[in-house]
Amino acid sequence: QQLLGGDKASIQLITDGVETNTATILENYVLGVVGVWANHRSRDRGQNGITPVNVESRVYFNPELDTKYSLIPGSIVLIMAIIGTLLTSLVVAREWERGTMEAMLATPIGPLDMLLGKLVPYYILGIGSNAVCVFIAVQLFHLPFRGSAFSLFFISSVFLLASLGMGFWISTLTKNQFLASQMALALAFLPNFILSGAIFEINSMPPAIRAITYLFPARYYVTCLQTLLMTGDVWPLYLRNTACMAVIAIVYFVATFRITPERLE
Repeated sequence: QQLLGGDKASIQLITDGVETNTATILENYVLGVVGVWANHRSRDRGQNGITPVNVESRVYFNPELDTKYSLIPGSIVLIMAIIGTLLTSLVVAREWERGTMEAMLATPIGPLDMLLGKLVPYYILGIGSNAVCVFIAVQLFHLPFRGSAFSLFFISSVFLLASLGMGFWISTLTKNQFLASQMALALAFLPNFILSGAIFEINSMPPAIRAITYLFPARYYVTCLQTLLMTGDVWPLYLRNTACMAVIAIVYFVATFRITPERLE
């Protein structure tokens, strides 16, 4: 109605600043589309140089579009991945290289007992590191913490189990520390850095690469962690993403059990 009356009009653009890269890209796209349309309209009406529409942008949860709100959660995910996957990938491989695995298989313990004995220390280490990282992010980098401690513990535990499962699977499969470390870097560290969405926007990736991101738990954990810090507890999103991470964890632990010998042959 304002345009038909010869006046300038305003359009409000609201974006979610939790995902800084996405918000910036979408804002630029909308500004570009409106700008092209306004130029065509002005030219058709002989009003070159006059912009009839003004876009008023509002960014929720991160008004300044500060990149630290996406980079720091991504850094926490990388630290968790290193502890969960890279360190645990050397656990069983070290036993095979030192020859202590044969002695362990000669004892009455089963694969479940052995995996739990290896799993619990690294789980405690990962949860402790996660708490320290979040504390530093909030106190030193002044990130908000709008969720609950229970949500952080629950989501981080599921992600850590998925990472531990991948690390134990690599360690049991390779039986060599050097090969295990290289596989952990290739399957955990680099995908978590590139395909998690913390640094590079997933929606802007080619469809084939975008489909691969669903195989790595970091994709889901980054979304949950950013939401927990910036927005608050959104349990439908948490449950959906943690369910995906839980499925990945189950797949890795089942695969580890299948290749873990129960006795010497």
